[in-house]
Amino acid sequence: MGKVSVAGAARSAKAAEKKVVKDRAKTAKTGAKDSFQNFATQTGIGTNNVSSAANYGFNPITRDRTMLEWMHRGNFIAGLAVDIIADDMTRAGVEFKGELKPAEAEKLEEAATRLNVWGKVNSAVKWGRLYGGGLGINLVKGQNYSTPWDPTAIGKDQYKGLLVVDRWMVEPSLNDLVTEEGPHLGQPKFYTIGSNAPALRLQKVHYSRVIRMEGTDIPYQQRLMENLWTTSVYERIYDRMVAFDSATLGAAQLVYKAYLRVIKIPGLRGIIAEGGSSMNGVAKFVEWMRMFQVSEGITLLDGEDEYTEHGATAFSGLAEALIHFGQQISGALGIPLVRLFGQSPAGLNSTGDSDMRLYYDTIFQQQMLHLLQPMTNVYRAIALSEGITLPKGWGIKFRPLWQLDEIEKSEVAAKDAQTVVSLMEAGVYTPPIALREMKQSSQVTGRGTNIRDEDIAEAEALMLAPTPEKVAVAEVNHGDPIEPDPAANPAVAGGAKK
Repeated sequence: MGKVSVAGAARSAKAAEKKVVKDRAKTAKTGAKDSFQNFATQTGIGTNNVSSAANYGFNPITRDRTMLEWMHRGNFIAGLAVDIIADDMTRAGVEFKGELKPAEAEKLEEAATRLNVWGKVNSAVKWGRLYGGGLGINLVKGQNYSTPWDPTAIGKDQYKGLLVVDRWMVEPSLNDLVTEEGPHLGQPKFYTIGSNAPALRLQKVHYSRVIRMEGTDIPYQQRLMENLWTTSVYERIYDRMVAFDSATLGAAQLVYKAYLRVIKIPGLRGIIAEGGSSMNGVAKFVEWMRMFQVSEGITLLDGEDEYTEHGATAFSGLAEALIHFGQQISGALGIPLVRLFGQSPAGLNSTGDSDMRLYYDTIFQQQMLHLLQPMTNVYRAIALSEGITLPKGWGIKFRPLWQLDEIEKSEVAAKDAQTVVSLMEAGVYTPPIALREMKQSSQVTGRGTNIRDEDIAEAEALMLAPTPEKVAVAEVNHGDPIEPDPAANPAVAGGAKK
């Protein structure tokens, strides 16, 4: 297959979008809609009511990089919308599957910490959510970045971690896409690093060397207009954020007007019209009175002036409105209120545990979709760079974000121990298997962490050690510890039983 170009497809998509917008405006004027309509009562979309004038506009704030950065930098809701998901996806790290020696597993984790791997992945996830696209480039000393990445070719101390760049620092090869069947089919084959990047400037990087992170997924026709990237997470919640901030700042502004004082000055309109020293004098007098009017002060007025106080006003309903605006943002982002605002849920018998468990399940899904394979490749590269040979069946799994407290750990450990003992007494588990089960459950409960591989090996050796019965059988069976068939040799079998 030859090179695939998306430039023409992008132009066609933009032209089609303009036509849809034009047709929609025409339809809105004629009132032609496919929905329930009752012209007698003026109900339904398309009849003469205010709902018929409603529409959904196009607000591509993803393309305004500076505004996205200002929102993330200066607005706490915008910052949390990007940062919380990224922080939770990279917070707990991973565990290793397979028979990897503890010393080697510790060495892998130490190398990942030294290279700040999880910190870089965290940044890649953040910028993918903020800009709609970001890359984590695997750094391998001495290799050509424009060639496909071969993890087996990494030598000692060659892997140097990740370089994180956002979509505005790279130029994807829109005219040269991946044609090989697989998960990357149709994506850019190369990324040329821009001159505004912190490193690898003007170098071409092969797609197999990057961890590609994105924001809010969009249909393919929309991706064409975003150079095959996605949109910022802000684009969907922009109107909700404006509503929340407007309500919050509006409520704060009301505090300044909660206590009003009114002075009626005869001839004030003429004084203002005249201007000059007369108006300056009035302004100076009012400012002087404002400055010294305290609870122990005295208010001085002209005999013809009138002074009126308006006490503090109760602004009922504001708190409920702010809570509902916050709930809308929470729902749009899929982040519980207790995690987004640090706000405990209201109502009886409500602790927020169910919300957090559902949220952590969502985070786990995102980890499996976007980080499992890339992080597996990263740890394989670290192992090669550190001279560690990974065993067969090795892999990674993400540590759960939901952590048990000490009482819950004790309860789970007691039930696990009871189950293991029951299965061992029933002959289902042998002592070595029982020890392995207890050691595996220690990752969750913290009980049984002192079980060593040597202890398991010793239990296996005891199983293979000759018992007195086997010794007796071996003596009468010429060294063979296997008990003979009584039907075939009753004399020998009888002697063994003696």
